[in-house]
Amino acid sequence: MKILLAGDSTVANCPTEEFPMSGWGAHLAPHVHAWAAVHNFAKGGATTESFREEGLWQALMDTADAGDMVLVQFGHNDQKRQHLVADAGYAMNLRRMVREIRGRGASPVLCTSVERRNFHGGVSVATLADYAEAVGGIADDMGVPVIDLHDWTSRLYAAAGEEGAAAYFTHFGPGTHAHWPEGIADNTHFNQHGASLVAGFVAQRLREFRDGFHEAIKVALEVG
Repeated sequence: MKILLAGDSTVANCPTEEFPMSGWGAHLAPHVHAWAAVHNFAKGGATTESFREEGLWQALMDTADAGDMVLVQFGHNDQKRQHLVADAGYAMNLRRMVREIRGRGASPVLCTSVERRNFHGGVSVATLADYAEAVGGIADDMGVPVIDLHDWTSRLYAAAGEEGAAAYFTHFGPGTHAHWPEGIADNTHFNQHGASLVAGFVAQRLREFRDGFHEAIKVALEVG
């Protein structure tokens, strides 16, 4: 089977010149290679709207077959567009994606937005909670599995603390990395370590979904 990824830069395979910046989708394949092939269509800067307008959604749909999983995670850039607020354009676009995935015979999996590293007074403060809540509502209404990356990353940062959580993101002082000669302190985009941790959690949840699906089929056959 295939696992197809739709999302923004926090999911995408980042350009070589941005190394070690990375989206979690770039690290998913090693965790699932025994049972699935990963196809990452995510793109930096993408919204639920631009992903369709630029043809990326159609390319993903053309690749999807019955039995595949399609993971969808947006929010960071939708948040910057007034018409793509969580309970309006964003939710509408996600619902359309779910319907179209099912129309291909594939299985949609919604992911809440990974959180930013955002601390105030030493406390991790959410910046994407409304988008995570919107995903949860859609999942309940449409019966879609959810991987709650917003909650998981928020707890990860809180446990590490403000300084410790920086180890998951792209942070370099001036003159310490060839790709970032002027330095960088990016609290949105993961480094290789942070992206790999998120990918491991995603893979764990996907295995649970897969095993649950197989068990349901087994029970159905036994009852039948």
